[in-house]
Amino acid sequence: MAASSKIIGSSLPNIPWQDRKPGSSEIMWRHSGNPVISRDHIPSSNSIFNSAVVPYKDGFAGVFRCDNKNRQAWIHSGQSTDGINFEIDHEPIDFECAEPDIAERVEWYDPRVLWLEDRYYVTWCNFYHGPTIGVGYTYDFKKFYQMENAFLPYNRNGVFFPRKINGRYAMLSRPSDAGHTAYGDIFYSESPDMCYWGKHRFVMGTTIGWQSKKIGPGPVPIETTEGWLMFYHGVLYSCNGFVYSMGAALLDIDKPWKVVARTKPYLLSPQELYECVGDVPNVVFPCAALTDADTGRIAVYYGCADTVTGLAFCKVDEIIDYIKGSSNNCF
Repeated sequence: MAASSKIIGSSLPNIPWQDRKPGSSEIMWRHSGNPVISRDHIPSSNSIFNSAVVPYKDGFAGVFRCDNKNRQAWIHSGQSTDGINFEIDHEPIDFECAEPDIAERVEWYDPRVLWLEDRYYVTWCNFYHGPTIGVGYTYDFKKFYQMENAFLPYNRNGVFFPRKINGRYAMLSRPSDAGHTAYGDIFYSESPDMCYWGKHRFVMGTTIGWQSKKIGPGPVPIETTEGWLMFYHGVLYSCNGFVYSMGAALLDIDKPWKVVARTKPYLLSPQELYECVGDVPNVVFPCAALTDADTGRIAVYYGCADTVTGLAFCKVDEIIDYIKGSSNNCF
């Protein structure tokens, strides 16, 4: 029964949260104060969006995409006591890297962050002769260390699983091309050492409607009693260009490239002004999720119109029930 669906993980009693409005039947609902991070939150920023947040000490920390006023995409570190009001470093992250061949900062964007084993890992879209998956880590969100890129160009949306799968590190990604990719499916990869990646497996591709042009993984997958809960973005090509929306899928717990169920309707689409109007109109792009195992609460951070950052909420039992009940069975 979906009512018994639970998050496997730690309690987070201070998770940012707002209850659903009385009388509302929304499966996912927005924070009333959206956007929670404005485009000019720091003096140098043109926009702050597609960013990642994790629990850290008694509050929260994260890595934020901040496009500057030269329109260069960098990633910055930041912290918060409540997960809503953030202090973001004015200068971009300067990774320490032992390999000068890959250390050049060209463009860094769309980060994900997670705690894995003994440190916080960061993945991002790193430009190395084309977009690929950069990998690094930090212990304190002050000093950051860069590792080898995970894949050859071209690839985007590299997202780690929060634990090893069958004894190996695991990652979702979306192979792409050199430009603004007009296609994209989600794939799974494994590594014994965080350096050499292989055993690539197809997870799922495009289907009808709001996810008919391309899809890509969003936040770090959430381990539940029903399987891995994966939020993802899907793209429709309309007469006015791309439209990005959010959906979710359940993946098999031991073989995450096997899809158990997948939403047919979207969970969240560009409807509010801050999602429809911006540097890239009509974008809802999830990048991070906070979870509280005790209550089943989930808070999802998402980029809005490639300009600002929003926050939305759902409950694990409701979202899993919705995925199973609305699945299009086209994986």
